Amino acid sequence: MKRFSGWTLASPATLLILLGLIAPVAATIYTTFGTPGGPLAPYQAFFASGFRRTVLLRTINVSLIVTAIALVIGFITAYVVSRSPGWLKSILIIAAVFPLLTGVVVRSFAWLIILGKNGILNSTLINLGLISEPFAMLYTQGAVIVAMVYLFVPLMILTLVGVLEAIPDDLIQASASLGAKPSATFTQVILPLAVPGLIVGAVLVFTGSFTSYATPQLLGGEQVMMMGTLMYQQAMVTFDWVSASTIAAIMVVITIAIVLVMTRIARRLNPMAV
Repeated sequence: MKRFSGWTLASPATLLILLGLIAPVAATIYTTFGTPGGPLAPYQAFFASGFRRTVLLRTINVSLIVTAIALVIGFITAYVVSRSPGWLKSILIIAAVFPLLTGVVVRSFAWLIILGKNGILNSTLINLGLISEPFAMLYTQGAVIVAMVYLFVPLMILTLVGVLEAIPDDLIQASASLGAKPSATFTQVILPLAVPGLIVGAVLVFTGSFTSYATPQLLGGEQVMMMGTLMYQQAMVTFDWVSASTIAAIMVVITIAIVLVMTRIARRLNPMAV
C-alpha cells in the first residue's frame, strides 16, 4: 500500500516531466526518421559533411577543455571556501554566486569589451609596453573557452562546496596523524570523497558548454561555429528543420554517452561514490 501511495504522489511530477521534457525531445528525434531517403539519411548526410564533422569535433573539444579547467579552478576554490571561517565563507559564496545573477548574454558582451582590439586587455598590454599592436583575441577558440570557463566555474564551485564541507575534519587530521603527506591525504581521502560532486559538476559544465549558443555566437562567430550555433542556423536561417532536429538528436546522444562515461569513471575512482 505504501509503495502504491508513493507512485500516486509521484505521478503528477512524472507526468509533467514526460509531457514537458521527454515528449518534445522524442518528437524532435522522431522527425529525423521520417525523411524520404530513409530513416538514417539525415545522419548520413551530417557525417558525410566535413564541415559538420569539424563543428562536432570542435564542440566536443571545447566542452572537454572547459570542463577540465572548471574542475581544477572550481575544486581549488571550493576547497578554500569550505575550509574558511563562517563569515568569510559567506562572503566567498556570495562572490561566487554573484555572476549568476547576470544574464549569459550580458556576461558574454562583457568579454567583447575585455578581449576586443581596443578592449581593456589590449589597452593594458599596450600601455605597459608588452605589445606594440593589439592582438586579435576575439572570434577565436581561446576566447570562447575563456568566456565559458567564466560562465560555468560558479556552478562547479557551488556543486563542490557542499560535498567538501561534508568531509569531516577528523578524517583529514587522522590521515595526517598517521604520517600521510598532504598529497597522499588529498589523493586517498579528499578526492575519493569528492568524486560525486566532481561528477555532478563535470556533467553540468559539459552539458552547458556543449549546448551553449550565445557565447560561441558572440565570441566565436562563424570562425568558431559550434553545434548550438549550427543548429540555430539550420532552424532559423535556412529553415531546414530536419537538419536542425538531426543536430539536436546527435547532441542528446553524445551528452548521454559522456554522462555514462563520467559515471563509469566515478565508479572506478570510488565504487561507493555512485
